[in-house]
Amino acid sequence: MDPSNDWKFTRREVLKMGAVSATALAVPGLVAATAAKDGIRSPVTAKVALEVNGRAQELDLDTRTTLLDALREHMHLTGTKKGCDHGQCGACTVIVDGRRINSCLTLAVMHEGAKVTTIEGLGTPARLHPMQAAFIKHDGYQCGYCTPGQICSAVAVLDEIRDDIPSHVTGDLTAKARINPIELRERMSGNICRCGAYSNIQEAIAEVAGVKA
Repeated sequence: MDPSNDWKFTRREVLKMGAVSATALAVPGLVAATAAKDGIRSPVTAKVALEVNGRAQELDLDTRTTLLDALREHMHLTGTKKGCDHGQCGACTVIVDGRRINSCLTLAVMHEGAKVTTIEGLGTPARLHPMQAAFIKHDGYQCGYCTPGQICSAVAVLDEIRDDIPSHVTGDLTAKARINPIELRERMSGNICRCGAYSNIQEAIAEVAGVKA
């Protein structure tokens, strides 16, 4: 047998396979039914209870579901963005139990009972969070894609400094943490803004902190 013939498909066959894949994604239960028919093990699911933006949420999730996908795909909180999906850009930053995390790097089942705050939980168009208002005032965004993660991170950064949690540029670990441009730049370095609005972002955070940028 010529092994080169193993992967030869007609255009019609390729289109059929694409249609089947699309249908499997669109019709709930079809993937599981097909897997069972073929003797493939179905995904392991678990119930996860979270408090998201002050509201109780209970989900039945595939245990491989990231917190990011649980928020976006299951709770329809699409303010949290999927950027690199590797924890490098910070667009998916949310606040969990008072600390910021990259929601693309953690599984939802790891946060049973946690309190999660997304950009939707910080403020509303009618009543903005001070950090949201400062970002608007200082034009701390351009395309806006990274802005939800930037704002969540900025809110958490000020809490970190107030709680005397040091960073890599903190000079004296025994002294009270200070809010200054060097600290702000270091602590926000995990949030990438490809539009380059960094100086405006720093000014917005400094205003909320009540210090000079």
